[in-house]
Amino acid sequence: MADYDLTSRIAPHLDRHLVFPLLEFLQERELYADDEILKAKIHLLSHTNMVDYAMDIHKALYHTEEVPQEMVDRRVEVVARLKSLEESAAPLISFLQNAALVQELRPDKQYNIQMLHDRFQIGADQIEALYQYAKFQFECGNYSGAADYLYQYRALCTNSERSLSALWGKLAAEILMQNWDIALEELNRLKEIIDSKSFASPLNQLQNRIWLMHWSLFIFFNHENGRNGIIDLFFQDRYLNAIQTNAHHLLRYVATAVIVNKRRRNMLKELVKVIQQEQHCYKDPITEFLECLYINYDFDGAQKKLKECEHVILNDPFLGKRVEDSNFTTVPLRDEFLENARLFIFETYCRIHRCIDISVLAEKLNLSMTYDEALVWITNLIRNSKLEAKIDAVLGTVTMPTIQQNVHEQIIEAMKNLNMRTYLLAKNIVEPAQAAQAAR
Repeated sequence: MADYDLTSRIAPHLDRHLVFPLLEFLQERELYADDEILKAKIHLLSHTNMVDYAMDIHKALYHTEEVPQEMVDRRVEVVARLKSLEESAAPLISFLQNAALVQELRPDKQYNIQMLHDRFQIGADQIEALYQYAKFQFECGNYSGAADYLYQYRALCTNSERSLSALWGKLAAEILMQNWDIALEELNRLKEIIDSKSFASPLNQLQNRIWLMHWSLFIFFNHENGRNGIIDLFFQDRYLNAIQTNAHHLLRYVATAVIVNKRRRNMLKELVKVIQQEQHCYKDPITEFLECLYINYDFDGAQKKLKECEHVILNDPFLGKRVEDSNFTTVPLRDEFLENARLFIFETYCRIHRCIDISVLAEKLNLSMTYDEALVWITNLIRNSKLEAKIDAVLGTVTMPTIQQNVHEQIIEAMKNLNMRTYLLAKNIVEPAQAAQAAR
């Protein structure tokens, strides 16, 4: 299933440190030869300051205790540079480590800068040194220290571009430490800036939105409310346009989120429309499953794609998260996906057939069960769904009554998303206007 691996498409939109968890997953799943993964890690590490880690991988890759002299020289260089930066930022770091002094800082950045200069002889050079030191710590793999220093730096920084760069670094550090609540806060803060900031060109703003969506995958598929979060973000017009412009592969993740989220079924119609529009640019078993079911009404094709979907999920770094439970290893999202996908097939099949044979229905749902087990499973499915179906256990059939939706129900259905769309439209108009006014 390496054919459906999206790492090569996703990696260019990530900080190189964020690529390491993806490579670790691929190595664990053995989708590629171990040597290929180790070489990819060394290539990534060559652009960071994590020299000790690179040495360990080199030893594992070439089965030797010796390392190239350039790695040894690079390590000496990194240690010397780290010491130099630490000395440059020492006065400000010493101040920030004193809780009593930090209490004197105010929300007013200009006041803070003046106070530091007048009382502690800390100026712009030391503040810049703090940023460089935090960035260097991040490149060394000390994400906790980097996150703390970048947070403090943003409280003192008056350069909007440098402050934005620090926020990206802070977000990456929180993701790598798996602090999902804090990471979500930073993500939302970054989104507000990207949506309201005046960029040099629309293309630059588009690229920032695409980066934000890629980075958000780490958060949304680990945070407890992530499945709602990814739908809320990716279905906003500006972000959906970004997906359709230069990030079609993200359709896999928004499609998965919609399928496993029973409360957001109202987004299914719009999702299917987007998948249909972009099918010439991107498709995988997950998008093709929805295409088979809701566009072509090809139930045999949907059943076939459902089997492939399971393999795609198991081998995807964001979707295939494993949970250890006693002596068992489960993939919760895989189980939820299959359950909800079968419900989709069941509901769609029942809506276009008046009388259905239970054994045929079990086959369409890809249920590896006896007739009695399938009967119980389908009975429970009907109880939990909104379908008004009747089961004849003697004949072994499911009968669907003919229901005509009245005019009032049609109007309500058409207006379901009107409030949200109106809110988003107003927000898209007001935010840029407020940002432009604040910039004057």
